[in-house]
Parts: sequence; structure tokens; C-alpha cells
Amino acid sequence: MFVKHNYKIMEFIDRIEEQKRLKRVLNNEQSSFVVIYGRRRIGKSTLIKKVLSESDIYFMADRSEQPLQREMMANVVADIIPGFNLAQYPTWEALISTLNQRCENKFTLCLDEFPFLVEHSPELPSILQKLIDSKNMKFNLVICGSSQQMMEKAVLDATEPLYGRADAILKMKPIALPFLKEALNTTDIATFEEYSVWGGVPRYWILREKETNIESAIEYHIFHPNGILYDEPNRLFIDDLAQSTQSETLLSVIAGGSNRISEIAARMGKKATDLGRPLKKLINLGFLYKEVPFGEDENNSKKSLYKIADPFMDFYYTYVVPNRSLIGLGRTERVIQKMNMTFSSYTGQWWEYYCRQAISGQDLFGSTWQFASRWWGSVLNSETKTNESIELDVVAMSDNNRKLLVGECKWTEGEYAERLFNMLQHKASLLPFAKNKEVEFVLFLKSEIIDEDFIVPENCHILYPKDVIGLL
Repeated sequence: MFVKHNYKIMEFIDRIEEQKRLKRVLNNEQSSFVVIYGRRRIGKSTLIKKVLSESDIYFMADRSEQPLQREMMANVVADIIPGFNLAQYPTWEALISTLNQRCENKFTLCLDEFPFLVEHSPELPSILQKLIDSKNMKFNLVICGSSQQMMEKAVLDATEPLYGRADAILKMKPIALPFLKEALNTTDIATFEEYSVWGGVPRYWILREKETNIESAIEYHIFHPNGILYDEPNRLFIDDLAQSTQSETLLSVIAGGSNRISEIAARMGKKATDLGRPLKKLINLGFLYKEVPFGEDENNSKKSLYKIADPFMDFYYTYVVPNRSLIGLGRTERVIQKMNMTFSSYTGQWWEYYCRQAISGQDLFGSTWQFASRWWGSVLNSETKTNESIELDVVAMSDNNRKLLVGECKWTEGEYAERLFNMLQHKASLLPFAKNKEVEFVLFLKSEIIDEDFIVPENCHILYPKDVIGLL
């Protein structure tokens, strides 16, 4: 049974650094211009509302025509500046300049969903630029939006009016895995299982919390045509992609096990050269990442694999998209059964991912480790004179390049540590980049080992979910 929490606490877990940074810039003596952006439901508005006071102005834009938008904003301002809505404002410049003139005590103005305003009023960024450049802006200005591409273009593109003018740019990222354990008050093992479904989006955690267990939450919110998250990817794509069909196809194909660009292109009936830009766009938006074997250059490797970078999106394209027909017929129980058959191996992939994250940059086993990654390839066994195909879940080099860490990840019950250690030793003995290196072996295991009498060597370490969560 999961412990219930206040939803507002749930929404604001792990935003301490963002709070500090935002408060610091807004409390400057001079007025500040701040940009906040990130995918939908990531907690941008919640962060802003947490920091703003009753004397600040928060305006949530929509897709209404600009005269109505200005009227609605004037009404919001009137709560702070009495009578502000009694006048008519034919342009945004008239409204913004009047607001600046009537500002007696510095406050913060937040324009949330800023891209909606620019959609009907493309001149607005130039108007704001003029006010900022005048050095006479009397209030703090915060613009916020879910369209990551538009927001980045507005402040990072040298051709745009607001380029180079922000005092702070906050890109909101998913909440880290350890905080899900805190939010749901669950076990270490269950934390990895839950995170492999919901990822780090606060809104998803709130929906999950309303149900008694993970299976019922999946069934009600994801595996039902009326579920709040049933069409969630479409809503996310709308913010940044003019055409979502190709993106949906790419994620479906990748979730289905086609990870090389040649395989993806073949499945889609396209040329590999036609997929470079859409794949790069999905990477920039945080939906995909490119994986290369340890030691290879991402830009030049011929072994590049494309993986889904977000747990929720991975879960959706692994279990919802292939089963849409069954879900449409109301045969949710059958979909749940199919999910349960593979859910352990699905979670295991994310377990591997976070084991690598846990090692990267850490001081462990007497060394500081560089970025950890996988390695796969064919190596020659000098004894048998044959080539062996080897895969390693975790490989990292120490900062001084004297030590090599190799690890095996298992998300199953009943593992024998001695067998896994011997297997890792054999693999490491064949690796060309392990020569003249001191090797540290790490077993990342879901549960306690069976062979408790196994005397673990000094250069072998066993980490469990609790340990990994502590490192993340």
C-alpha cells in the first residue's frame, strides 16, 4: 500500500536548485529578465507560483486572438494595480509601456505559455527587447513555455530580438529517480519499476499516487482510451513538431527493437540519409539519445544505436502502440497480461541505464570514474583462435586512466555472484582496452545473491537498488 501525500508537495519535489536560482535573480537590485522552459507537465508553472508572491503578476496565455489576450491580462494586472483594466490597450506596446509607467514598487510579471502570445503577436519579442534595452524596466520579467524549440530559438538564436538579454535561463528537466521513492514512499526495487513507467514528470506521479498500485494506475490512466495519458505523446509533440506522424513512427520502430539507423530506415521504407534531421530533433527534445560503444566517438562511430531517452515514452511505445486494437476493444486485461510477461526485462533495461548513471563521475572503489557506457563488439580469443561476441553493461575508465571498471547488471532473482564474477573476468581478459589496466568488477543485482558462501574478491563489488539510488 502506498502512502498518500499532499499533491502540492508531490509537485515540488527536487526543485530546490531551481528555486534558489530563480529567487536569487528576481531579488537582484536591478530588474531581471528570466526564461523558463521545458516539456509539458514538467513543473514549470508550479515552480513559478512557488516563488512568486501576492504582489506579483502571473498571466497564463492561451490561443485566443490578441485583443482578448490583452483584455484578459489587463484584468489580471488590475488585481495588483487597481483600475488598470479600465483602459483599452490597442497594442501590446501600449499595454507593456503603461504597466511599466504605473509600476511604483518592483514586482515580477510572468507570461506563462509565452509561445501562445507570440503565435498571434510576433512583434511581442521586439517590444520586450526595446523595454529591456532601455534600462528602464521597473519590474522583473519572466517568460515561460512548453515549446522547447520556440523558447530556445527566442533566447539562443542570434537573429532573434531577445537573444543575449536573459539574466537567467532555466531548462526544466525530469525529476531524478531517487525522489520518486520519497514521493511514493515505496521500496527500492519498486522505485525502479515505477520510474520505468512514469519517468521524472511530476504530473504523472500525482496520477499514479491516486491509485492503490502500479498495475491499476497503468490500466486506468494509460491503457484506456479515456485515460489522461492515453494520448500523451501527441500532446507533447504538438508543442514542438509540425508533423508528429514521423516522430511517432520513429519511436514505435525504436521501441520495437530496431536501433541502428539502417534498421530504422528499412522498417520505415525510407533512406537512412532522410532520417538524420528528425532523429536529431528528437534527441534535442529529450525523447531519444544516441548510444555508442565505450571508447568510440559519437560523431564517427559506425555502431551507433538510437534509444528512447524518456521512461514514460519508452513504456508507451513498447506497450500501448502495439496494443491499440486490444485497448480499443476494451480488452485491457489481455494487455496487462502481455505487459506482465515482459515487464521485468523492460525494467531491466532501465536498471542498466541508471547503473551507468550511478557510476559516472563518482568517487568509488578508490577512484573517480569518467562517464560510464556500454560496450559491445567481437574480440579474438587467443586460446581458442575464434572470435567471441561480447557485451558489457557498464564500462568506465578512471580519471587517471589506470583503472577500468566493468559491470554486469541483472534485474532477476536468484543470481550466483561467483558465476557472474567469473564471466566478467573472462570478458575483461579479452578486451583490448583492458590491457595494462587494473580492473574493478561490479555486479549490479536486483536481490541478494544465492551463493552466500562466495568469498567476494577485493576487486569485486556488489551493488543493489538501495546502493544505486544512493549514488544517483
